[in-house]
Amino acid sequence: MFRRYIEIVTSSFKMALQELWKNKLRTFLSLFGITIGIFCIIGVLATVNSLEQNIQNEVKSLGTNTIYVDKWDYSGGPDYPWWKYVNRPSPKYNEIKHIRERTGSSKFVAFAINTQDNVEYAGNILSNVKLYGVTEDFNDIQPVEVRYGRYMSDAEFERGVNAIVIGNDVAEKLFGSAEVAAGKEVTARGRTALVVGVIKKQGKQMIGGWDFDQSIVLPYKYARNIMNEFRSDPVIMVQGQDNLSSKALKDDLTGTMRALHKLSPTKEEDFALNDVNDFSDAISSAFSGLNIGGWAIAALSLIVGMFGVANIMFVSVRERTSQIGLKKAIGAKKRVILTEFLLESAFLCIIGGMIGLTLVFILTQILTLALSFPVFISTGYMLLAIGICIIVGIVAGFIPALQAANMDPVEAIRSK
Repeated sequence: MFRRYIEIVTSSFKMALQELWKNKLRTFLSLFGITIGIFCIIGVLATVNSLEQNIQNEVKSLGTNTIYVDKWDYSGGPDYPWWKYVNRPSPKYNEIKHIRERTGSSKFVAFAINTQDNVEYAGNILSNVKLYGVTEDFNDIQPVEVRYGRYMSDAEFERGVNAIVIGNDVAEKLFGSAEVAAGKEVTARGRTALVVGVIKKQGKQMIGGWDFDQSIVLPYKYARNIMNEFRSDPVIMVQGQDNLSSKALKDDLTGTMRALHKLSPTKEEDFALNDVNDFSDAISSAFSGLNIGGWAIAALSLIVGMFGVANIMFVSVRERTSQIGLKKAIGAKKRVILTEFLLESAFLCIIGGMIGLTLVFILTQILTLALSFPVFISTGYMLLAIGICIIVGIVAGFIPALQAANMDPVEAIRSK
């Protein structure tokens, strides 16, 4: 039985190829809708998925299971009530000690300030470099991967030593090569600092983030001597314990911050707790709308393609009427004829889908060169494309196949 179906599949595939070769223009026009449909679906899904993954990776780089304590709410939007937050107190360095002690769900707590200024080396001046002053736990929350040299030691953080790590782009622009940067001294905000390491190149980021390529990271106790802490966007980063939800951390942290700010139960909070996971969920919701749009456009093309394939199959049944009658006369059953034509229809759609996937692959190569992140077709999307083609082929070929299966063998043979 299994061998019989293998023969049917092989026969159907050969017939489908014969139909393609015999009526090239008609077949191309009929399968064009399938090709465009698969191109739209997989093209949109692949591009949107690649873009979403890139942005999600950037969001995750802000710290997993991490809450940012700030005076500002990061939700943004056109109706952002900035006036509500501008007079709030900024986070303070001495608060991180109390957060560690009072928030049992916290694992790491870091304090960070930042500004932009010029950096100089041997008369070479680089402008608008981001300077981040951070505490010891920063690297545990937001890992900084050093390519050359080393990261700052705990002793350097504790004593506020003028040791710094610099971004790859900063190193290349100041020294010509990132490899030679370690051990050199640069001048920032009128003070000299020793470069102990160079951060691994990160590449362009779409949502901003830390942008380490264009940055310098220095110990907070050194940074506060060259920056105005309260005018340098101070922020407290709190990462939760393993296997603890960010919601539980946020609830725990809310109680701690209200106690620190001496807020009565009826008083409104004068701080914002920004959850990195909320950013990730918001991005997923936004991209789901783009996926729906791609499906809607592709559905129209697939419907048009379905009618085209149905037309091919009706013509194929009419041209092979006598052959069908002969098969039935020598004992072929209805289900065999039905299966044969359904497989042929599915094969035709798969061919159209493969052309569409080829076009999508070309598109991904073009977009990868044009954009700052790789665009790719996942294995799941390729299987989805094949699955769609099979379903469309079965639906489009069902009526012609049923017509062929119900033919009277005598009348079919006489039709020749």
